[in-house]
Amino acid sequence: MGNGTGQVGNGKNLPNGTFRDILSLIWSIAELLRGPYKESEYGKVVLPFTVLRRLDCVLTPTKKKVLEQKEKAKVLKLKDPDLLLRKASGQNFYNASRFDFPKLLADSNHIKENLRDYINGFSPNAREIMERFDFDTQIEKLDAKDRLYAVVARFADAQVDLSPSVVSNEDMGRLYEELIRRFAEQSNETAGEHFTPREVIRLMVNLLFIEERDILTQKGIVKTLYDPACGTGGMLSVAEEYVQELNPNARLELFGQEVNDESYAVCKSDMLIKGFNPNNIRLGDSFTNDQFAGEKFDYMLSNPPFGVEWKPAQKFIEDEHEKKGFAGRFGAGLPRISDGAMLFIQHMISKMRKVRGWPSSSMGRPCSPAVQSPARARFGGGSSRMTGSKASSQCRLRCSTTPGSPPTSGW
Repeated sequence: MGNGTGQVGNGKNLPNGTFRDILSLIWSIAELLRGPYKESEYGKVVLPFTVLRRLDCVLTPTKKKVLEQKEKAKVLKLKDPDLLLRKASGQNFYNASRFDFPKLLADSNHIKENLRDYINGFSPNAREIMERFDFDTQIEKLDAKDRLYAVVARFADAQVDLSPSVVSNEDMGRLYEELIRRFAEQSNETAGEHFTPREVIRLMVNLLFIEERDILTQKGIVKTLYDPACGTGGMLSVAEEYVQELNPNARLELFGQEVNDESYAVCKSDMLIKGFNPNNIRLGDSFTNDQFAGEKFDYMLSNPPFGVEWKPAQKFIEDEHEKKGFAGRFGAGLPRISDGAMLFIQHMISKMRKVRGWPSSSMGRPCSPAVQSPARARFGGGSSRMTGSKASSQCRLRCSTTPGSPPTSGW
């Protein structure tokens, strides 16, 4: 469910058997890739095709109307028919190509050219999603290996129906995550690099909002939520669902940044379909390319990478620390090079909107939970376990980043 223009209604969640059936159908398409692709590369094809099929199914009911408005725009000689076509599609995006998945099957000899024509027919915000998958490279390779038509045909099959009335937004998120998990296993990656399990997110969301019910149940309340390492967007989605269930008249505006192109593409497509502002999901390294510099948010929820070195961004971070101090994000100090998660805490604290009577707003942190509200701050665990005495710089850094703790300086 979305709060923006052109939201897609959530269908009922699929029974587990049906969900597994659709998942198995999509997973089985990877069998067509044997030979030209290594198992670890299957995700480069299956994941973007799944996103594309979802976009296609969402737009199917209004495709005819969009094409009619496209012709009308030509007659009127409109230089930019974007707004007209969005209105016709009923979504934040559209496709003005004459093709859709079923029509692509009518001409097997020109499948490559027609598929590219179809993708180019998307509005810029949807087309960028496919570009982030580097999808054109896969189209070229699949065509060269005589696999492209077969893959399109399998995704166009009526059994792979990813319409919102069949597959709810929540189930679509689960589907993406399960595919990512399986592909990660095949490539010896950790699926957690891209998403956090839904049951963990629900716990985090409950901890984040447990003391905010009086605020969030106010009529017409509008709040903002930010995730600086949003992955495929699971935390943003679950948080918004929680608030909508709590108060249908509330609006939670979602903001996120992600460094991985494919995860960013999945997240942005999900937000686009749900009717949220896709421009609020941005690509880039949150440390060295902060896309929300100077902005403040009401809530924060994130699962930044743990045990990952911040050495690639070391010069940038050290420069900001030395030159800006507390006017920047890292004034409290710098952790050991292996403790990038502590930098994320500081980054998030710098974006906390002040609440009257309290030093900062609410912030949620996973795994080593930092759940913070105007009333209290609770930091548990720690990104990397501290070693050494309590007077160590790591300990003092943690104290200095906990609201209400005495400031530390001169170290």
